[in-house]
Amino acid sequence: MAEILLSEAEKAFIHHGVQDDLRCDGRSRLDYRPIVLETGLVSNASGSARLRLANSDILVGVKVELSTPTPEKPLEGRLEFFVDCSANATPEFEGRGGENLANEICRFLQRSYASESILNLTELCVLPGQQCWILYADILILECGGNLYDAVSLAVKSALYTTQIPSIKIATMDGDQPELELSDDPYDIKRLDTQNVPCLVTLMKIGNHYLVDPTPEEECCSSSGIIVAVSGDKKITAVRKIGSGSLHSDSLISMLKARRGAKTHLNSNLGCIQLINSKRISISKHFLF
Repeated sequence: MAEILLSEAEKAFIHHGVQDDLRCDGRSRLDYRPIVLETGLVSNASGSARLRLANSDILVGVKVELSTPTPEKPLEGRLEFFVDCSANATPEFEGRGGENLANEICRFLQRSYASESILNLTELCVLPGQQCWILYADILILECGGNLYDAVSLAVKSALYTTQIPSIKIATMDGDQPELELSDDPYDIKRLDTQNVPCLVTLMKIGNHYLVDPTPEEECCSSSGIIVAVSGDKKITAVRKIGSGSLHSDSLISMLKARRGAKTHLNSNLGCIQLINSKRISISKHFLF
């Protein structure tokens, strides 16, 4: 992201606010900013979601296609991520400036979803060793307002929850080759079980304290932090250190414990999450982690 220039007085003000558990925008250290979620926006996608976390704006579209499974996993489908940073999001993304960040987010998502308990990919198998569904999650970063990893993970989980996979019937055999027929019923679909899909929690260290959902100004005041991928069954599927500063092992353990408090705050403060969808209750149950 583009560098934000802060004076020493501004940095000291942010440090003192974090120390007193009263940040510049009135939040405590473990509070998230308001979240607005919309689903079903992209008509030509199988599932889509747009999430706004303060000034961060993320659009995710999921498309499903039939393809051949990999030789290593002939009984499973696949989930692939693609991240693109809009040049309008920040001046740094002009040209090829956003490629490094896009690749980092994509790799960390792949690591976070690598566990077999996250998604039952065998449900995506149509013909063992021959045909399977591939899910392409296209992520577009429209605007950067801090805490991109968390916002992207929540948008991806919401898009996967709304993804509709067409039902396929195997027709009578023509010689040795089976014929696949898509159901004509638009309601004859299946959905993914996203209960264990991970959400990312970013914890930044400022002074001797840790905070979640950092603003760009707070990110500038922190030299180190971690990003933790937490699945629905409360397991950590991936951890990544960010920043140029070092972290003591005791600090890392403390930050991993702090992410539990962040999860509790986010789950209990449903008032800060506005779901623009008629199925508010059913989505929110799977949307949070």
